[in-house]
Amino acid sequence: MFWNFRRTTAKKRAYFDYASATPLDPRVLKAMMPWLKTEFANASALYKEGVVARKAIEEARRSVAHGLQSKPEEIIFTSGGTEANNMAILGTYLHCRDVLKKERIHFVTTSIEHSSVLEAFEHIRGLGAKVTYVSPEENGIVDAKKVEEAVRPETVLVSVMYANNEIGTVQPIRDIGRLVKAKNPDALFHSDACQAGSYLTLLVNDLYVDLLTLDASKIYGPKGTGVLFKKRSVTLQSIVFGGGQEAGLRSGTEHVAGIVGFAKALTIAQSVKKEETRRIMNFRSRILHELLSKVPELKINGDMEQRLPNNLNICLVGLDAEYAVLRMDALGYALSSVTSCRTLSEDSSSYVIEELYKDASCSKSSLRITLGRFTTEKEIQGLVEALLTVLKR
Repeated sequence: MFWNFRRTTAKKRAYFDYASATPLDPRVLKAMMPWLKTEFANASALYKEGVVARKAIEEARRSVAHGLQSKPEEIIFTSGGTEANNMAILGTYLHCRDVLKKERIHFVTTSIEHSSVLEAFEHIRGLGAKVTYVSPEENGIVDAKKVEEAVRPETVLVSVMYANNEIGTVQPIRDIGRLVKAKNPDALFHSDACQAGSYLTLLVNDLYVDLLTLDASKIYGPKGTGVLFKKRSVTLQSIVFGGGQEAGLRSGTEHVAGIVGFAKALTIAQSVKKEETRRIMNFRSRILHELLSKVPELKINGDMEQRLPNNLNICLVGLDAEYAVLRMDALGYALSSVTSCRTLSEDSSSYVIEELYKDASCSKSSLRITLGRFTTEKEIQGLVEALLTVLKR
């Protein structure tokens, strides 16, 4: 049984952008409420109220560690996925440059990572690091062998996202991690798993990861809270300075309510994962069948098998995707054309989709539809009817 999430002031609107942000699950809000209202003390304080807050953080840390089958001290709470990604990448670079005094520092990543990863790599390139970018195949999957081939003796970190935020393709990170470790045991392996939290396994030892990023706002938890799993043997240089919280890596007064909310959201996500995956995949199949039966020239971006169950990314060559999003919005349906981070820039084309086909034919003509925990059958039918109206125009 899923909670009935609806906005009473906008009953006719339907939300299909769960990859961008998920609504706060009422059970998560309930767990957070004491820490938002009465239990407001600083967790670093020595008096009773501070000790109570500290205990709540450590209980949440144990809960998240249990979900990842890691150790509690390997869980670092952050302000979100962006900070966790930056902490992993910049923290590795600075440790290698300033502490280990390495003269040659090399990284490997892919060309379809989230902007918080790609821009972090661009930053350290400006500081002197070398970065190799591996392109995906046309189906949106990165070839693990090509990642392995890019690894050098001086490679210090490989970063490959678990599931793509635009096209939903699931990368073979277990195979990538195994191959990277076999070729260069000293190279760290990081994965941005923000989109994976509700649907894929997060058992870090099985995934061969040394560092893994999660974000509460993608798993029906609060915005402004994330996690970096950092294997105990890994050393990072801090990029945030102050009070030395979170094992000295993330200074700043802890957001107790957000941390408690993250742990609750992750527990719920894992408990409903199988049931939710079946339900969402059924909805997605119905949408796709209806659309293809009426618009056979429609193209699907990314592999349909190795894909998140809630993601559908479609291309109709010649479609003005921005206009289509605005038309759907006017009809009461919220969906997107590119990642929300990308829409802040002047160029609203999808660099992910452009990487698949090596041309711009679909990069400005694609729509992303992502379903979630509160999607209903009635909304699915309405979405299809609205989409067909917009696509046929």
